[in-house]
Amino acid sequence: MKATRTIIEAPQNISLRLSEIWQYRELFYFFTWRDIKVKYKQTYLGILWAVIQPIALMLLFTLVFSKHFSPADSVIDYKIFVLSGLILWTLFYSATSHAAESIVQHAGIIKKIYFPRLIIIGSAILTALFDFIIALILFLALCIFWQQPISWEAAFLFPAATLLVLLSSFGIGTLLSSLNVKYRDFRYALPFLLQFLFFSSQVVYSMADIKEQWARHLLSLNPVNGAIELLRISLGGHGDLNVIMISIITAFVLSIAGIVYFRKTEAYFADLA
Repeated sequence: MKATRTIIEAPQNISLRLSEIWQYRELFYFFTWRDIKVKYKQTYLGILWAVIQPIALMLLFTLVFSKHFSPADSVIDYKIFVLSGLILWTLFYSATSHAAESIVQHAGIIKKIYFPRLIIIGSAILTALFDFIIALILFLALCIFWQQPISWEAAFLFPAATLLVLLSSFGIGTLLSSLNVKYRDFRYALPFLLQFLFFSSQVVYSMADIKEQWARHLLSLNPVNGAIELLRISLGGHGDLNVIMISIITAFVLSIAGIVYFRKTEAYFADLA
């Protein structure tokens, strides 16, 4: 009998390899559902923790900043104004931080079997998306309770804002997860980076309040600002198209950079993780 020899080589080109990811699509459900169960295991309040943090921060920021900030989007109640930014920021924070740590956390299974490593990143982002959906439902309920008008454009702008955050989280998370495998310093740099991005996000203030044009363009490089701008337009705010476009371009650049570096280094994950 003639022996069969199988040779597994590293890919020569950089691509998403969507057909391979689709072949292993069941793993998206497995990893995501497992992460959700582990996250809320042995907790009394369960998924309510997904809304406790943004609500608590909204109350704090409203108490501290409502008298000091006068947003240009004055048609938006300041509580809703802050909460609209917080739910998108929480999605970005959760998706990025979990994605950045995901490869190291799954080192054990990566060393045992092969599957597309991007599934790990995707499941981390889907776990954050689950929490966001819960928070978004509460946000809509509070808009009704506080009689905050929502335009019909929300049907398109809410998903667009969410996709922009997910795209940017995917890009940054993919890049940092690859770097974190080889350089564990990024584990300690990540909290500082996210804290810096939070203060550069228009959660408690409006981009329209910033008079310097160069500063507005600089802050527009933070994709979360473009997403918040989209969401607040549906609440009656005056959106800045330049901010949105710069944020979209930045999100796409981050995604491409993240995928390129991830594909170049993923062959060594099992050795370094």
